[in-house]
Amino acid sequence: MKSRLSYVQVIALGYAIMILIGTLLLMMPFATADGEGAAFTDALFTVTSASCVTGLVPVDTGTYWSFAGQVIIIALIQIGGLGFITIATLFMMLMRRRIGLREKELMIESINSSNIGGILRLTKKIIIGTLIFEGAGAVILTARFAQDFSFGKALWFGIFHSISSFCNAGFDLLGQIEPYSSLMHYSSDIVVTVTVMLLIVIGGIGFLVWDDILRNGIRFKRYSFHTKLVLITTGVLIFGGALLIFIFERNASNAGLPLGEQILASFFGSVSARTAGMNVTDTAAFSNATKLINVILFFIGGSSGSTAGGIKTTTFAVLIIHAVSSMKGNAHTSVLGRRISDDAVKKAITVAVTNLSLALIGTFIITAVQPLELGDVLFETFSAIGTVGMTTGITRDLTALSSYVIIFLMYLGRVGSISFAAAMLRKKAPPNISAPTEEIIIG
Repeated sequence: MKSRLSYVQVIALGYAIMILIGTLLLMMPFATADGEGAAFTDALFTVTSASCVTGLVPVDTGTYWSFAGQVIIIALIQIGGLGFITIATLFMMLMRRRIGLREKELMIESINSSNIGGILRLTKKIIIGTLIFEGAGAVILTARFAQDFSFGKALWFGIFHSISSFCNAGFDLLGQIEPYSSLMHYSSDIVVTVTVMLLIVIGGIGFLVWDDILRNGIRFKRYSFHTKLVLITTGVLIFGGALLIFIFERNASNAGLPLGEQILASFFGSVSARTAGMNVTDTAAFSNATKLINVILFFIGGSSGSTAGGIKTTTFAVLIIHAVSSMKGNAHTSVLGRRISDDAVKKAITVAVTNLSLALIGTFIITAVQPLELGDVLFETFSAIGTVGMTTGITRDLTALSSYVIIFLMYLGRVGSISFAAAMLRKKAPPNISAPTEEIIIG
């Protein structure tokens, strides 16, 4: 019997099933270091965070979970980062099973592609590219960690942090040095910080951008409009964010650090804030200005068809371009000699408004049930909906209800709030007669 589920429903249901299975596994005695198994809420929170490549954790990953538990977590991160549809397609290829039209259309929906003809070729490139980048990152990080740990532990740390960085997940095992410290112990280490930053950026620019760069090399003029917009927006956000963080944190969390370390920490903070979630400085010590900058970067996130979350760089770019075009009185939204379709503008507005509304509703619920600082809660909810993973330290203080709010936001952030709504609601046929137009005063 042919499935009646839509493509977005299959994706939403797939992630839900993966979260359920992962939760049951982490509740087993073998998954925790103390051999007692995790509580349901902690297991569900951790699995959702891993599957949705977020990084918010109620317990320290490096000390609370056993090796088996850590393996389960990193496997969920890998599947969640690439998308379970991509992983399923890979297994079908390995088993030489025929991949039909429905499977190809699922892949298109999963990675936001538009070309069904080359989807299998693109899938192979995604898998091979992921293995190359994660493998290279693992080798470099293992060599560095081997200076501080035994080779076996250094190897595991290298593999785990390479996958977590590339998938923009934000999970780390360095709590074995100091719980919940993320990469703070290596804040001045260029090898670790630069390697992690490169993995985050490569994983976050999108699989379609990879393909374009692979085909056209460094010839920028030959890139597609989408690739150009992604690269320009990503560059502006990285350098602009780093500059602002450097200015506002020079006398705050970065006070007393040498100039070189301040610059390194500022760039790392800017890169990681767009959905990776790792940190080399104490986020709780951020100035209010930097917390706001981070919230904005959380909200924007990475690029479409990538391992990253957020509303996406192209959505943000379209909103800015549309606003500027409107202020100039232009009839159309245009940039780089190209016109952006009205449908793309409408979708960008819908995605931004929906995600903003969800984050604010989540903030309202949490502040209503817990006496937490508003700024910390906003930081947490925008981090969740953007699948970032940064926190000012309130994650482990959340009540059960607040935890479920964050869990739901992480899930929506990965599946896509618009996709989830489409999966839950039955589409209605457009009416044959449109409603009469009325004028209202705006602004």
